[in-house]
Amino acid sequence: MFSLDNIVQLDQDHPGFRDATYRARRDAIARIALAHESGAPVPHAPYSDAEHGVWALILGQLAPLHRRLVCRELNEVSEALALPTDRIPQLAEVNARLVQGVGFRMEPVAGLVKARLFLEYLGMGVFLSTQYIRHHSKPMYTPEPDVVHELVGHAASLLHPGVCALSRLFGQRAKEARDEAEIERLTRLYWYTLEFGVCLQDGELKAVGAGLLSSIGELQRSTSGETPTAPWDLQRIEATPYDPTTYQPVVFVAPSFQAMLDDLGAWLG
Repeated sequence: MFSLDNIVQLDQDHPGFRDATYRARRDAIARIALAHESGAPVPHAPYSDAEHGVWALILGQLAPLHRRLVCRELNEVSEALALPTDRIPQLAEVNARLVQGVGFRMEPVAGLVKARLFLEYLGMGVFLSTQYIRHHSKPMYTPEPDVVHELVGHAASLLHPGVCALSRLFGQRAKEARDEAEIERLTRLYWYTLEFGVCLQDGELKAVGAGLLSSIGELQRSTSGETPTAPWDLQRIEATPYDPTTYQPVVFVAPSFQAMLDDLGAWLG
């Protein structure tokens, strides 16, 4: 079970900071996660019609972008996952497909967890997922991972056997890490690949990372050349810091989706 000092703390510049109704909804969904025991069935999160509307709006705008800007391999598994476009799916129904397909499952958490813990759970075939959705006033922006990011980005990607295997490898390496410096290197590798990775496909930049798949702005920037690109170099990647609060200053371009999987697998194995 996970716990926080307070249920949900929002920064003053958060879109929902002054919205008492939104904060109460965040607290209610956080309590569901706090009461959950790992391995137990995932409880139902009671979403409102307005929250379903935010989901539908975002997916309606992401769908055509995915067809153009995301690599073929991930578009194929995203179609197989078949997330509903008119409502937020429950983690339990997504798990039914993930477990059957790749043996992975998602479990709820109330908010961000430490990098080591997040990675170690990946090694056990568990993705720690938030369940709340971003504030309705800024449907195309979220200052922290929400259910759109977790499901449209990560759940769809995890259904690919190669991404699933890499996720487990990241977790195994985290469990063996001797110090926080090694965790930091692993986190940077994860960030610039499975979170914000891009690859070449048919001579064009295509998105791979979950953070790109779930963000209209970052998806367009990273595949249009607006975000500066850097050569594929894992040693350089693990030495490059990142800032989760803003657009990425650089993306590292893998020669292909399969090359990204193969090179990361060899590096982590």
